[in-house]
Amino acid sequence: MRPYAAVIFDMDGVIVDSEPLHEKAFQVVFEEMGYGSNHGFHFPDYYGRSDKALWLDFIARHSPPQPFDELMAWKQGRFMTLLEATQPIFPPIPALVSDLARQTRVALASGSNHEVIAAVLAMRGLRPHFEKVVSAQDVTKGKPAPDIFLHTASLLGVPPANCVVIEDSAAGVAAARAAGMRVIGITNTLPAEKLQDATAVVSDYDALRRLLLP
Repeated sequence: MRPYAAVIFDMDGVIVDSEPLHEKAFQVVFEEMGYGSNHGFHFPDYYGRSDKALWLDFIARHSPPQPFDELMAWKQGRFMTLLEATQPIFPPIPALVSDLARQTRVALASGSNHEVIAAVLAMRGLRPHFEKVVSAQDVTKGKPAPDIFLHTASLLGVPPANCVVIEDSAAGVAAARAAGMRVIGITNTLPAEKLQDATAVVSDYDALRRLLLP
């Protein structure tokens, strides 16, 4: 995978084991809305995508009385409660990002919003290791469109071809490849066959470290 000029991490499912918490938070809100058993959504279809994508599809399907902004805030409130209670940073991440930051540019490009990103990066002293932090809020199109990765590379001043992305979702892998970047898929959320379009696929952080660090 070397040489490269920057490493761009996805957050949910890569930095923090949050995909189950996102699903649980949506399930809680759907229950509270009266759609607990008939919401009709398969959550793995939305791995790597933003809350906005799911809520827009939910609104199109069910026409709820609540406005979009209220739905976004409702789910985020439930998610933040779960996140703060568990703080599920993947154990190898603090040492890995610290070691990477000593030798290269490190950034984060997440489908979550800035409030959630800030809460995660406040855990385990992660924030100082990330030179740039980009949210789906900062671009027009979310993953699988390449916008978030291209914007991150632009902020770093690094050509896309010199960036390596770390992703756990098929949408994220597609976005990174569309941006012209190499991408390592890690099987935290999906099996290897679902990440087959990645440049490389690893099953754990030791393998990821071997690809990234000398």
